[in-house]
Amino acid sequence: MSTTDLIHTIDTLASPRVAVIGDLILDHYVFGNVSRISPEAPIPVLHVQREEDRLGGAANVAANILGMGGRAELVGVIADDEPGTRFRALCRDAKGLTLRHVNSLSRPTVLKTRMVSQNQQMLRVDRESAAALGHDELARVTALATRAVRGAGAVVLSDYAKGVITPQSAQAVIRAARAAKVPVIVDPKGRDYSRYRGATAITPNRAEAEAATGLDCTGLDGVERAGRKLARELGLEAAVITLSAQGVAVVPRKGAMTHFGAQARGVYDVTGAGDTFIATFAMAVAGGADFATAARLANYAGGLKVGRFGAVAITRQELRQAVIGAHEGYDHAGKVLDVPHLVNALARHRKRGERIVFTNGCFDLLHQGHVTYLNFCRGQGDIVVIGLNSDASVRRLKGPTRPLNDAEARARVLAALADVHYVTVFDDDTPEQLIRAVAPDVLVKGEDWAGKTVAGAGFVQSRGGKVVFAPFVQGKSTTGLIAKAQSGARRAAAKAR
Repeated sequence: MSTTDLIHTIDTLASPRVAVIGDLILDHYVFGNVSRISPEAPIPVLHVQREEDRLGGAANVAANILGMGGRAELVGVIADDEPGTRFRALCRDAKGLTLRHVNSLSRPTVLKTRMVSQNQQMLRVDRESAAALGHDELARVTALATRAVRGAGAVVLSDYAKGVITPQSAQAVIRAARAAKVPVIVDPKGRDYSRYRGATAITPNRAEAEAATGLDCTGLDGVERAGRKLARELGLEAAVITLSAQGVAVVPRKGAMTHFGAQARGVYDVTGAGDTFIATFAMAVAGGADFATAARLANYAGGLKVGRFGAVAITRQELRQAVIGAHEGYDHAGKVLDVPHLVNALARHRKRGERIVFTNGCFDLLHQGHVTYLNFCRGQGDIVVIGLNSDASVRRLKGPTRPLNDAEARARVLAALADVHYVTVFDDDTPEQLIRAVAPDVLVKGEDWAGKTVAGAGFVQSRGGKVVFAPFVQGKSTTGLIAKAQSGARRAAAKAR
């Protein structure tokens, strides 16, 4: 399938409804800074700055379906407790999501709390019960699940081994889906996959496929053997095995295996990557795509996810840009945006409570000073946005011989950096209007601007934001590099004479 075909698939996907059945989890993030070690024990002290709830487990699959423009009916179990109340509130706020749940009297709502500093997890605290669901609770959630199959474009069984997906509930859903001719896609757990017998497709990772089959999946030959075994023994149409840096393999019960390599990018956080993969795969299948096409799109979406912190949803527009970016041979997918698309993307980050950091510049020849500066920006918040001077703007600032690299080249280089989330090009003499559109929480400038009038500073501060001055790396500048290169060229020419 060509890039044009993939783009067409994305653009014509419409808004299918996917039933997501599985274990519901409330993900709670505690963000802060660590600046010292506790005097009581050799442990870091986290100074809390903010806290945030997100949909986790099967609910994160549903959130990714919504992000891709689909609709989701979410079925599972929570308790009538404080975390459960917060979970229900998140679902009510999620447009396109319908929650069908059983209130458990025997177990608390599953709560995972992650302590985070500088976008790195320091500790995870899990609150959950290992007790099985009661017979009545399991029967009620199974009834909700089988009803959710009706009218769905696809069904996802999201098994986190918390008690909702049992042999009885899984088989009931699969029978109902087969009768309705609705595909069932499974994100499995454990070693015994017999509970998933009769599903349409299953999406284990390499380690899970090895554990379930007992076969070595180090090489693609082993992956294919494991996939064939799973498809044959479980009556699947295909086993879709994710291979981390090696991409994904689609192993049908009949026919040749299809393998797609991963899109090369720095891995930032794998949390929720499997949820993103199966959500995109299910959306595409519900929209009529074949397994190979669906897996290829899911592979792109999973690659985007690992470049983001925490369990976050990938949007259809970001997926579209990822496909285009890979075709054109660069890894800036979803990062280089025009202002309207940037504003929409930032709205999603704000909804999750993330702090937006903005800076601007020419970034003509990227050097150590730039990298250190951008790393400083990353430390000021969660999402770093760069306003990049257009070529015409650079010429007005630096003279007719600049820039050395055009705006597209400079944007691609910046977007390849892990500390940069978004790049947008502006043509004005100052970034004032762009800053008003971005509305950052933090505006960063170099320390040479201290005591001067900073464009956009008044606007940012009027909204409760702050202006921060970053220290320079002495002796590192684009002007200095150009002068050094010119001096070297003159010396070489003199010697040649």
